[in-house]
Amino acid sequence: AVFFLRWRQLPQNQLNYIDAYLKSGKPVMGFRTTTHAFNYPDGDDRKRWNAFGEFAFGSPPGWGGEAKHTHYGHNSTTDVTVVPASDRRPAAKHPILTGVAPAFHASSWLYRVLPDHPMKGSVPLLMGRSVNPDKEAVDNPVAWTWQNQWGGKAFFTTLGHPEDFRVESFQRLVINAIHWELGLPVPPNRNAALAINVPYRGIVK
Repeated sequence: AVFFLRWRQLPQNQLNYIDAYLKSGKPVMGFRTTTHAFNYPDGDDRKRWNAFGEFAFGSPPGWGGEAKHTHYGHNSTTDVTVVPASDRRPAAKHPILTGVAPAFHASSWLYRVLPDHPMKGSVPLLMGRSVNPDKEAVDNPVAWTWQNQWGGKAFFTTLGHPEDFRVESFQRLVINAIHWELGLPVPPNRNAALAINVPYRGIVK
């Protein structure tokens, strides 16, 4: 299952499908605003779903609070680099990074997930550095893998601005992650980006 949009206060009958899917232990993939997919009010029995990003993907549980989850300004962008390989961090050898450039630029403004996320047991794959930040810049993970409590393989990225999908390395990242989650061989390198020409209408306020 791929999660991208914010549902805010999804009705219970629809929420039940997501709950059942997660508990099945099947793989999940999340993009960007999935960190804060739900916003149930105090007193609602479903308020625990406000932490959906945390228990599904190992990301911070929604905005603000102790997690200090926020992002840099809408006029910023992000320089992305592959996490260097080491004995303790085998990220650069991960099949999801096949064909992904060691460094590339993304239109997404950087999400701050440190210091407590991604969760223990995650494997950070990519790091981001804010360009033209509106506050103190701190490098943060922008893509990682994890296994949630139901045994589901999870891939998450805080990237996902519409223009990111025109970047060949981001396309490779997503294609590779889909294959990895399904237990399929990652396809050979492509020599050209897919032509994705979907107009971006800007921030909806």
